[in-house]
Amino acid sequence: MELIDNINRLLGEDLKQTIQSGARLKIAASCFSMYAFEALKAELEKVDELNFVFTSPTFVASQVADKIRKERREFHIPKLNRERSLYGSEFEIRLRNKLTQRAVARECADWIRRKATFKSSRTQVPMQQFACVQAGGANTVYTSLYGFTAVDLGGLYEQLLQRLIPFPARPQETLAELIERVEQAQAKQRDVDKMPVRPAKEKQFNRKVEINAQLRQLKKDHAALIR
Repeated sequence: MELIDNINRLLGEDLKQTIQSGARLKIAASCFSMYAFEALKAELEKVDELNFVFTSPTFVASQVADKIRKERREFHIPKLNRERSLYGSEFEIRLRNKLTQRAVARECADWIRRKATFKSSRTQVPMQQFACVQAGGANTVYTSLYGFTAVDLGGLYEQLLQRLIPFPARPQETLAELIERVEQAQAKQRDVDKMPVRPAKEKQFNRKVEINAQLRQLKKDHAALIR
């Protein structure tokens, strides 16, 4: 038995080494995130099949007590935490619109249709959460697994985000600070994109000068944010 603490040793990196071509993957966990699929996409394409069991009642019609909410036919029900986790855990949900969500969702859905089977526990009896990789005649079991999300895979989450962010992190800059800087840079770029059409509509010379000065400052601020 070996310890994976997601600090010195990462679950996602270990799975990359364990999953081989033709492997069978079995997971019992509280949630499944398409961002975990994105983080391990190359490896998951190698498996013959995934059997996934939600350890608590999830997507079970009989468990929906609020009939009014059910009749609204919502595509996204934020109050149902387990079902929301398909789109990401609480740590991933903030970044949904910043990542290529539609592309990831399409790829994940295609993979699920080809490779995966999902089932859900219908009882409230606690289930042991685990992942098992059957490959090369050997079984590798990971226990005490909470969910199959990018966060639970460890450092792969930050690696995935770093690849999607258009400029590198500064020394000692945290991921949260980098994301905040990306948002500021995007806001400045939107302001820059709006500015060039305005001077042509302005008849007063002084106002044109003022607008051009604002445009130069916006470009300067944007450049400072992306460096």
